[in-house]
Amino acid sequence: MKKYLFSIVMTAAIAMAIISCNDEFVDRPVEYSIDSENYFNSKEDYDKALIAAYDLLQSSYMNVLVGEIASDNTLAGGENASNEPGIQQIDDMIHTPVNKQLKNLWDWMFAGVQRANYILEFKNKTDFQGKNQIIAETRFLRAYYHFELVKWFGGIPMKGDARFVPGDEKKMPRSSKAEVYSSIEADLIFASENLPLTTTQKGRATRGAALALLGKAYLYQNKFAPAAATFDKLITSGSYSLVSNYNTIFENEGENGPESVFEVQYTDVEGANFECLQCSEGNVAVGFSGPRSYSGDLFTSGYSFNVPTQKIVNAFEAGDNRKAVAILDIEAWAASTGATFGKGYEHTGFFNRKYIPRKRSTTAQNDLNLTNPNNYRAIRYADVLLMAAEAFNRGGIDDVKARGYLNLVRRRAFGDLNHDISSSGAALTDFILAERRVELAGEGHRFFDLVRTGKAAQEIPGFTANKHELFPIPIEEIQFSNGNWKQNQGY
Repeated sequence: MKKYLFSIVMTAAIAMAIISCNDEFVDRPVEYSIDSENYFNSKEDYDKALIAAYDLLQSSYMNVLVGEIASDNTLAGGENASNEPGIQQIDDMIHTPVNKQLKNLWDWMFAGVQRANYILEFKNKTDFQGKNQIIAETRFLRAYYHFELVKWFGGIPMKGDARFVPGDEKKMPRSSKAEVYSSIEADLIFASENLPLTTTQKGRATRGAALALLGKAYLYQNKFAPAAATFDKLITSGSYSLVSNYNTIFENEGENGPESVFEVQYTDVEGANFECLQCSEGNVAVGFSGPRSYSGDLFTSGYSFNVPTQKIVNAFEAGDNRKAVAILDIEAWAASTGATFGKGYEHTGFFNRKYIPRKRSTTAQNDLNLTNPNNYRAIRYADVLLMAAEAFNRGGIDDVKARGYLNLVRRRAFGDLNHDISSSGAALTDFILAERRVELAGEGHRFFDLVRTGKAAQEIPGFTANKHELFPIPIEEIQFSNGNWKQNQGY
């Protein structure tokens, strides 16, 4: 923990050391400095700190990539069996507390929490018009990072509206999962009451995003009644809609569209390297998931990780238009277009078409595999409809409404009314969960859907019940805590 705390504190101090100079200053030297403890003197200071808190969203690419590989949707892939061993271990469910990818995920999400808490620690220092919205956005971001951490690791340390400092790890306990979710709920309720319905700047949190994440947090705790009510509030607002053409969602023209409730923004105009993947302004997961040594139309090459299994390919019903959008059959594509490619480890013949590299703009910077501009659609309206359907059904609240929301998604998928579901009760639950799998294939949700519904052990090869529901706390954090934090069960 000391390592990431030191890095975050130093980064904040450097980033906030903004010096204002003019001729008078040059002529008459004075002592003047701004550090992390005397910052936040203007709206501009809060705005800059908020941008820094948003910035860590870009590193959540790791959550999506590894979350998909941990499920039964994809295999690790890559160049060979020793390529990124941490990812290979998670795929095989043999991961341990010594795992590079899990350590990165822990560090980067906590860095997001730390940056949000930095703002909240000084939330009362300076008053200005529009401050309440900044605080609401900050609390949304903290809830987003906390939600990622609790679903991966369970209970985590929390410090309220204050930054972590070295030494906290030896005296601050891990909060329980219930306590973490309580904090998430409080942050998102505040955010939903203080954020605008729409925003002129793409990527900023809105009321709809806060409601969607709040409903999701309730659903993950099986709090079906508040989940259903929260999702319904978003749905009846009329702020979002399903786009008619499913394919356009994942192309450039589909970014930040009417179906996007919250979207992580990426760009390819800055370079990146393997020494600091979290520094990339591009979506690293996209390059990792691309076909190896590809040459041909539409796509570009990648590192051939995250390859779909035959099981997910078979999950699509005949006539489902989503299959061709979610799954790239590389052999068929090559035969029809003349494209060429290389076969990587665990080659299945399929790639995650939603999130593989497209051909690039002339402004793209090297390394191209690390700077893909594809935004991550973190919360889509179709996801909200299916979560609402699940809440109304599993909570025994209203199966008619549950079927209605489910069938809205299916009608878009098949382009007709002939595939509507008429079931109720447990059978309807199965249809809803099956629909989530194909609608959201490749988007990083499958593992956590299986875990929270108790189906992971029967679906994921190597999954051990009462162990793999959570991932291990990185060994460094356990060691730094000097026995204060206990490892998750089974590790």
